[in-house]
Amino acid sequence: MTTTRIPELQAKMAETETDLVVLAPGAHMVWALDVRPHADERPCLAFVSQNGAVFLMPALEAESARAQTDLPFHTWSDDEGPGAALTNLLTALGAAQARTLILDETMRADHAALVTDALPAAARRFTEDTVGALRMRKDSAAVATLRRNAAIADAAMQAAWAAMRPGLTETEVADVIRGHFAAAGAKPLFSIVGAGPNGAYPHHHTGETVLKAGDAVVMDLGGGIDGYSSDITRMALIGDAPDGYDEVHAVVEAAVQAALAAARPGVKAREVDAAARSVIADAGYGAYFVHRTGHGLGTEVHEPPYITASSDTVLDEGMVFSIEPGIYLPGRFGIRLEDIVVLRADGPEILSALPRDAVRIDV
Repeated sequence: MTTTRIPELQAKMAETETDLVVLAPGAHMVWALDVRPHADERPCLAFVSQNGAVFLMPALEAESARAQTDLPFHTWSDDEGPGAALTNLLTALGAAQARTLILDETMRADHAALVTDALPAAARRFTEDTVGALRMRKDSAAVATLRRNAAIADAAMQAAWAAMRPGLTETEVADVIRGHFAAAGAKPLFSIVGAGPNGAYPHHHTGETVLKAGDAVVMDLGGGIDGYSSDITRMALIGDAPDGYDEVHAVVEAAVQAALAAARPGVKAREVDAAARSVIADAGYGAYFVHRTGHGLGTEVHEPPYITASSDTVLDEGMVFSIEPGIYLPGRFGIRLEDIVVLRADGPEILSALPRDAVRIDV
């Protein structure tokens, strides 16, 4: 049992003048408390003040949750409801008069209402400047785990390339990817295989489309091991590339390079997005780059920082995020090239070892 990140969170709370942080079961709670309670309609919430931390705990979950943490529990049963336990908890924690309240943005609305009703005078924020800010900066152990995840994903991609041939379906290729993750001890999380025109849908649902000569295939895959995730996108060509492919691939690659060059500590995330977007727009494909340039990666596949045109997040050393511009030409093909990077003092370090060149599958 560990609560080693509570002091780190409490220091951040003092810095941001935050009286109380309330976390629901999920990624924030796992990061802060290393606790994974069962999540359902019963409020099971962690309350952290600058001086302590306790749980509002359903009685029927208490025994199993106790094996994960030694923090105090304020339990409640189905017949009495959580109201009295919450009142007692806030009093015991010295938080009954909290003026600033951080709510986990993933919390159920009815659970959030329970907390805010109990603290009507508290100004409410979400976790961006407390737990979220801390989670964005990965320590060396987290980066090592992410690097291990990236290596497994690289090998899964290579296994898929080795199996691909005309006549296979997208689903059969995805099965190879999932099988490799599982054999490596990782949980398969997603495997987008978009052949030919399907690649023009950024989040194509892998299906029974049969690979054929002349297809450009978008391959976006990820798995998870040791609590962290991977995410990578590369391109495969079944035989000869379709008309215009090489030009578009070169534009997307130039956009990746521009984003990598722009990503530095102290730079706002929107400047990295603008660097990639301007390359694609200047080449005449601006209308076909339809998503953000990147997203954070860690215990979740999508987490802050988000590399968007509107983000004022200031990038800092230790942040881990994707660089993944794309061009999607309806009815023809799509191209996305994605790498996960960890930001260092002198710029981004790419975790994958795979080149971004399209891999040609012999027919």
